[in-house]
Amino acid sequence: MTYRAPVADIAFALKHASGFAPALAEGLYGDLAEDLVDAVLAEAGRFASDVLAPLNAIGDRHGTPFRDGTVTTPPGWRQAYRDWAAGGWNGLAAPAQWGGQDLPQAVNAPCLEMWNAASMAFGIGPVLTMAGVEALAHHGSDTLKRTYLPKLVSGEWMGTMQLTEPQAGSDVGALRTKAERAGDGTYRISGQKIFITYGEHDFTDNIIHLVLARLPDAPAGTRGLSLFLVPKFAVNPDGSLGPRNDVRAHSVEHKLGIHGSPTCTMVYGDEGGATAFLVGEENRGMACMFTMMNQARLAVGLQGVGIAERATQQALAYARERRQGRAPGAPAGGSSPIIAYPDVKRMLMTMRALTRAARAICYATAVALDRARLSADPATRQAAHERASLLTPAAKAFATDIGCEVASLGIQVHGGMGYVEETGAAQHFRDARIAPIYEGTNGIQAIDLVTRKLPLAEGATVKAYLGELRRILATVDAANDPASAGPAPGWEKPSTAWSGRPNGCRRARSRTKPLPAPRPICGCSPPRRAARSWPRRRWRRRGCRPRQARIRPRASPSPGSSPSISRSRRAASSAP
Repeated sequence: MTYRAPVADIAFALKHASGFAPALAEGLYGDLAEDLVDAVLAEAGRFASDVLAPLNAIGDRHGTPFRDGTVTTPPGWRQAYRDWAAGGWNGLAAPAQWGGQDLPQAVNAPCLEMWNAASMAFGIGPVLTMAGVEALAHHGSDTLKRTYLPKLVSGEWMGTMQLTEPQAGSDVGALRTKAERAGDGTYRISGQKIFITYGEHDFTDNIIHLVLARLPDAPAGTRGLSLFLVPKFAVNPDGSLGPRNDVRAHSVEHKLGIHGSPTCTMVYGDEGGATAFLVGEENRGMACMFTMMNQARLAVGLQGVGIAERATQQALAYARERRQGRAPGAPAGGSSPIIAYPDVKRMLMTMRALTRAARAICYATAVALDRARLSADPATRQAAHERASLLTPAAKAFATDIGCEVASLGIQVHGGMGYVEETGAAQHFRDARIAPIYEGTNGIQAIDLVTRKLPLAEGATVKAYLGELRRILATVDAANDPASAGPAPGWEKPSTAWSGRPNGCRRARSRTKPLPAPRPICGCSPPRRAARSWPRRRWRRRGCRPRQARIRPRASPSPGSSPSISRSRRAASSAP
């Protein structure tokens, strides 16, 4: 089964579970209209469902063959990317100054979910380009912006984010890639990076690498890192491509999942160093990189939502079609679809609930990012920035964890057919497994949450958020409480109810005569206690010896034979 974007569910979550509707009503998004948002979501859903989703299995089977330093992407992927870029999707939330549409992150987030649900291996590539656009727009020089941003925003060129090295994974401060000042305002980069997503491919003519490296006189640790822009091909003053830079892909990783995404080992400086340009200030690279990282972390959380949605859709379709046995209450003479069985229903409901909860959290994070950028009041912007900072690690970790859990449940719904590659359920689990790892493992998200985000504003940020959640819960509880809502039309208070609650309410006490307490198996009388406190089962009084069963002889005993048990008991009781 292929994926169909759940546009109605997505629109509902965006408008009613993330705070987008109130923000739209109060004018945060200017003249943005709801019908425009609906049109964007509908068109994104169509492209994801009709163009990208059918390519997912092809990418998984084909992979990204690497030969002579070049990567060949799966059949149909290059054209799909170019159609996607031509549709303006790459610049949906990019600044209008550089050719983007300047739509809110809250509108871009559902689109990211749909791209990644359709094909997670495809969707991760543009995510890094979008993050690079944001970092360059915030920290790049005017010359770099004019040279690179228009083509990055349009999707004519793609970008990468390069931190990891063999000895420096989560410990970014241990990286050894070197940067040397060239004397003409540029730098020369030498070293090696690993696990670089879309480090080499054939989607675009140029690839723009954003690379963390260390200058010779830099302080140790993360305080000594700088961010550099390294193009695959030099760019001439007229915008045309010049000679190849001193950077190359050494190999492509063979991975558990996302086979259609080329994950490369990159080598810099075979011929003296790759020409690079400083982004921001020297030794301030981590501040620039985290501009990319926060958006990338939210995007990875949306990957978890997307893969969970696709796994849920496939499991639901399979459960409706697959017939096994006869479910309780089903008519005789035929087999039942497995969706009729309680355990399958439980799994499907769990999958749907987790997916929708993760979607709401990610969309709420996107709305907080928008408020931090667009609010007119400085205090409101600061509060929204703190809210977004609080939610980002939670959104990334929770959504990617449930992506794995839901994909695993999807395999369970399929049974043995889920464990083989034929159905595609196994691919969802393999693809989902990377999301809790990259862009900061979920353990690191927990450390970030506890040590940096919970103490924000001396704890006021998290307290305010928890207070908001409690008010929501109180509202929902009141809406679900028949007593607080008042009697429904035509409702009459039955004589067996109390406190105005209808019969059957969990909190109602029945005034009907209680059932008698069960007799103990030992034959003793039960203690005097309210009958309703006794479980409906046979019991034995503590310390009581159980009454032996009476065994009657089949015939009169012959002389010298053993007496029956009942006779021996009577004899023992009459003995002095």
